[in-house]
This record gives sequence, C-alpha cells and structure tokens, in this order.
Amino acid sequence: MSAISVGQAVVLGAVEGVTEFLPVSSTGHLKITEGLMGIPVDDNAVVGFSAVIQVGAIAAVLVYFFKDIVRIVSAWFRGLRDPEERYHHDYKFAWWVICATIPIVVVGLAAKPLIEGPLASLWVVAGSLIVGSGVMWAADQMGRHKRGEDDTSFKDAMLVGSSQILALLFPGFSRSGATMSTALILDLDRVAATRLSFFLGIPALTGAGLYELKDALGSGTGALPLAVGTAVSFLVAYASIAWLLRFVAKHSFNAFVIYRIIVGLLLFGLLGAGVL
Repeated sequence: MSAISVGQAVVLGAVEGVTEFLPVSSTGHLKITEGLMGIPVDDNAVVGFSAVIQVGAIAAVLVYFFKDIVRIVSAWFRGLRDPEERYHHDYKFAWWVICATIPIVVVGLAAKPLIEGPLASLWVVAGSLIVGSGVMWAADQMGRHKRGEDDTSFKDAMLVGSSQILALLFPGFSRSGATMSTALILDLDRVAATRLSFFLGIPALTGAGLYELKDALGSGTGALPLAVGTAVSFLVAYASIAWLLRFVAKHSFNAFVIYRIIVGLLLFGLLGAGVL
C-alpha cells in the first residue's frame, strides 16, 4: 500500500506549488500539512515524496523562464567553443549557477542522515520559521536595492547559492527566504533577488528530486500519487511564480515576515498542546 494516497498527493502537491518559491518554506508547510493529515514526517517514503514533487515546481520555473534559460544555456555552449563568447554575462552566469550549486550538493550528501532524522522535527520547523523571519526582515531593511540582475557577480552567486544550505539543514528557514535575504544583503533589488533565487534553485531542487525518486518508490510510495502530486505542484507553482514576480516589484517582504511568524507561533502552540 502506498504511504501517501492520491487525495493526500493532491493536497501536498498544491502546498508544494504555492510555497516552493515564496519565502515561507515549502518544506515547513509540507511537514505541517503531513502532520495534520497524520502522515509521519520522518518516514523515508514521505521524505522522498516531498523531494520528488519539487520537480513539478522546478518544471514550472523551466517553462516560465524558458526563453531566459535557452539564452543562458546557448551562451554557455557558445562560450565552450568560442573564447570570445566567454566575456558574455550569460556565459559567466551559467558557470556561476553550476559552481554555486556545489556547496549544497556536498552538504546534502554528507548530512543526509541528519537532515532526514533529527532535523526533520516539526519543532525545528517552527523555530526556523521564526528565526528566518528575523533574517528576512533585517535583510530587507539593510539592503539598498540598487543592483539589478545584470550587476550580479560570481561572488553574489556563490554567497546566495551557499545560503541554500540553511534551508537544507533547518527545514522551515526556507530556501527562497535564505537566497532572497542573502541577495538583498548584497544590495540586489527585490526582483533581481527573486529571479536569482529561481535560477539557483533549478539544479539543486531537480537534483534532489531525481536523487530521491528511487528511494521514494522503493519505500512504499506509489507511482500514481507521485505523478499526481508532481502535476499539481507544476500547475500551482507556475501561477505562484507569476504572482510573486509581480508582488515583489511593488512591495517589501514584510507580509511574508509576518505570515511566517504567525505560522511558527501557531505550530509551537499545536506541538505544545499535543495536537501535532
């Protein structure tokens, strides 16, 4: 029997799609939702399922930014053949994304038992939601928002990419929240910070999903729930991406900060009362 039903897969896919790219922690929301539905959050099949349906959200990014991705990848291949093309920003940016993914891959493989064990606790999620909120608020206040996407550098990419480790080790901190906060501290404007977060998330999340696929299927999660959850995640994530880019162009991150604090405190209350 599948560890997750088709109905549960629809709910989890929708939660993943809404929260993957919003700075509110998709992992945290998935674990909360799993807890409310009585699904064991530290079960190997459940952990694998959560990683796999992220591929649906990543597919939404690939579709939404298809023209940008084709431009960057084309520049990378041209640069491999022609030394003169290597001065192009898109060629450099492609390498930056590759290099900036290495730290999270190394830490993810080295700390896998810890990530899937003690750090998968809902208590960790609650604390990380609140602490991450403080970091995000401070970053939004500190940042001067004066640099655009074309102003990004190798240093920016490495620092922002490495910040994904915070979300990996502390579910609830939010990968998007960590990367966007770091980018804001580096004085990128909100739209540039958000787009950089998207691009850096593509290899990291795709790799995590493919890596977990075998374990997810082998641990009792059926192929149908995985397919349904991934499809729902794709559709909802596409709409979420479009909304977020419009939102950050005109608003600060304060709404997300307040929401995260409320959810974190509510989760602490539910855990303390024994509801979760």
